[in-house]
Amino acid sequence: MDNTIYAALSRQSGLMREMQVVANNMANITTTGFRREGVVFSEYVDSLDGNEPSLSMAYASGRTINFEEGSLASTGSPLDFAIQGKGFFMVETPDGNQLTRAGSFMRSSEGELVTPEGFRVLDNGGSPIFLPADQGPIAIAEDGTLSARGQPLAQLGLYDPQTSTSLSLQAGTRFAVPEGTVPAENARVMQGFVEQSNVDPVSEIARMVEVQRAYELGQNFLDREDERIRNVISTLK
Repeated sequence: MDNTIYAALSRQSGLMREMQVVANNMANITTTGFRREGVVFSEYVDSLDGNEPSLSMAYASGRTINFEEGSLASTGSPLDFAIQGKGFFMVETPDGNQLTRAGSFMRSSEGELVTPEGFRVLDNGGSPIFLPADQGPIAIAEDGTLSARGQPLAQLGLYDPQTSTSLSLQAGTRFAVPEGTVPAENARVMQGFVEQSNVDPVSEIARMVEVQRAYELGQNFLDREDERIRNVISTLK
């Protein structure tokens, strides 16, 4: 295959990945706590045989995550919590403890605070939170202290990753933290609110159009290159 086609195909492959990421962002515009993703393009240089110059190709396997805060939406639910400032809730999953900004929780049949998927929410000591059903309405202070009838029950855990680059997106709105966590110092909890997705629909639509046009230009180039090669082969016959 011609080196020009290799280079063009590598770019097309990267644009396809970016379109998939943009489509996923669009699909999660209304997902609580979702963080916008992007694609990182880099240059991949490969050596060629003989004295031929090297071949430069596009490489788009990396992703970025935008951690800017989303706007808060009032729900009125006493077990919906939103974080103002840096910080995450911690939940217990089959793949280990993970962080999330999606604070729409509920009380399980066992009285534990859980996510909609049934994962237990952890306190500031890394233990599950138990909320007795017979203690009345649940209130929460800005530092995450949960109480009922004026009596403290537990303190909701608020965490930051050990390093800013140690978050790894796992599924939806959850992140693994292989390097561990530290307490979030300046985070505040708001009761009766959830944090919305930080995806800007206008920007995503504009990016989708831009990627689509770039892909079409690449496809037109490949079509013309294919036609050129066919003409050369036809001439040589």
